[in-house]
Amino acid sequence: MRIFRNIEDIKDIKNAVVTTGSFDGVHIGHKAIINRLRKSAKLIGGESVLITFHPHPRRVLYPETEGKDLLLINSQREKIELLRKAGLDNLIIINFTREFAQTSSIDFVKNILLGKVNARKIIVGFNHYFGHNKEGNYHSLYELSKIQGFDVEEIPEQDIQNETVSSTKIRKALHEGDIQKANAYLDHQYIIIGELTKGSEVLKNIGLPTMSIFIDEDIKLIPPEGVYAISLTSNECYFKGMLNIRHAPSKFQINQPNICIDMHLFDIDQCLVGKTATVFFHKRIRELKNFNDKDDMRKQLMYDKQTIDELIY
Repeated sequence: MRIFRNIEDIKDIKNAVVTTGSFDGVHIGHKAIINRLRKSAKLIGGESVLITFHPHPRRVLYPETEGKDLLLINSQREKIELLRKAGLDNLIIINFTREFAQTSSIDFVKNILLGKVNARKIIVGFNHYFGHNKEGNYHSLYELSKIQGFDVEEIPEQDIQNETVSSTKIRKALHEGDIQKANAYLDHQYIIIGELTKGSEVLKNIGLPTMSIFIDEDIKLIPPEGVYAISLTSNECYFKGMLNIRHAPSKFQINQPNICIDMHLFDIDQCLVGKTATVFFHKRIRELKNFNDKDDMRKQLMYDKQTIDELIY
């Protein structure tokens, strides 16, 4: 997958079949659109193209209202990796500013989709709006296509499984710690990608060494406090493990205030600190507990480990 971070750098895209959108989560509805892009591109010997925006438009346009507390399912790094796995050919990331938000839908199509990307076909979801004040939609694209000579296609609602609302549903499920529901909407596991760092000394002292993970974007949505069944990949190695999220000041703190992550990996015989890893969330197995002493803590954690070992194959 080629990545363009500047409109002026776009070049050599053959018979582009294009869509636009945030694609937060790269969920099951997004994948339906990407699959349609790929099939349409293959029919004309072309390439699939997604134009997305960073930062998220709501964070720029409504910083004191609906964008203020908006957290996203994926960091940009994670979204890029998920789009790569989905088979996308070209990703264009446009720096979204208040100035760019003034671009009319017609100018966006003429100057960018046609002028820079040379789109042969534009595909949109059934409820997709774009351009200044969301004035552009499938119907305006269709009228413009008759003048400009490109193809346009609208994907019906039933084919993208409520794309607009499912990102909201996924965020709600994650906020509630319902990992299994979120994963069902996503059609893959919720992930965190980052560099591994040293973990808590508390668990190390009872024979369960841990690591933490550095998250480089404070807009990343982190599930609530609790103990989670996870798996992790790094350097082509795979491990099962348990992960603990708690709200407490710590030197193992990520960017979001007072959120701390510690994870213990099973059957590991190497040091991964400093390595990049992908953490896959399978299930929230319990809430946090207060323990009377280290023995009680160890007993509970060994029980958690057995539960996770049987849950994840």
